[in-house]
Amino acid sequence: VQLQASGGGLVQAGGSLRLSCAASGGTFSSYAMGWFRQAPGKEREFVARINRSGNRSYYADSVKGRFTISRDNAKNTVYLQMNSLKPEDTAIYYCAGDLSTALVITTASRYDYWGQGTLVTVSS
Repeated sequence: VQLQASGGGLVQAGGSLRLSCAASGGTFSSYAMGWFRQAPGKEREFVARINRSGNRSYYADSVKGRFTISRDNAKNTVYLQMNSLKPEDTAIYYCAGDLSTALVITTASRYDYWGQGTLVTVSS
C-alpha cells in the first residue's frame, strides 16, 4: 500500500491543523494506522494509532486531549486533528500502517508502510 500525507503547514501556538493520509494500492480497512513525528535532531516518536474499524485509538501522553486520530475507510484516508498546538509539536509528521490487530503499537519498526511526511511548524 502507498501512503501520501498532507496538510502540514505553519501555525501559531494555540492553533489547529488537520493532517490527512491517503492510501492507495491495498485494502485500506485491513490496516491499523498510526501517526509518528520527528523533530530536528530527535528520534521518530509515536503520536497516535487507530484500529482497522476506527472505533479504538491510542495516544502518546504528550498529545492526549489535544490530538484526535480518525479514519474514513470509504475514502481510504486517516486523519490527525491537532488542536492547541505548541511549539514543541513542530516536526515532520508521518503516517504509517501495519496489519496487526493490536491497538498499542508505538514502535516505528513494527509498521510496514510509511508515507513521505508532512512538515508542521508551530510558532510561538
